[in-house]
Amino acid sequence: MEIMDDLKDRLKEKGLKLTPQRRATLEVLYNNQGEHLNTEEIYDIVKETCPEIGLATVYRTLQLLDEMGLISKLNLDDGCSRYEFNNHEDDHQHHHLICQSCNCVIEVEIDLLDQLEEAIEKEYKFKIKDHKVKFFGICSNCN
Repeated sequence: MEIMDDLKDRLKEKGLKLTPQRRATLEVLYNNQGEHLNTEEIYDIVKETCPEIGLATVYRTLQLLDEMGLISKLNLDDGCSRYEFNNHEDDHQHHHLICQSCNCVIEVEIDLLDQLEEAIEKEYKFKIKDHKVKFFGICSNCN
């Protein structure tokens, strides 16, 4: 997997190794794209292939992977941090629709804020690097 080679190289630059625990944690996120898993859910899945791993190791690994930009930490206002694999397809993160009934999360791939960003940058002389938008409502399954 090309992402593992990239991770191995980036860890080596920091004087770190690609441990089986780090590999397993990243693989869980890669194999569950679009799921927005929380730390405990990731831990439960990682334990299936790496039974000796501890929850603290998963927490530290997620923090490291987030700092390296390989994954993104999400706050969906549900009381826990969630994570997703970072595809690096563009500079902006996608947006999320959050159902207030069943708590499902739907990714919105379209970005309708380009014109708004341009206006803000021009008016306030402010270079926008990213934005995050969350829409709260009721999904079609709960309607």
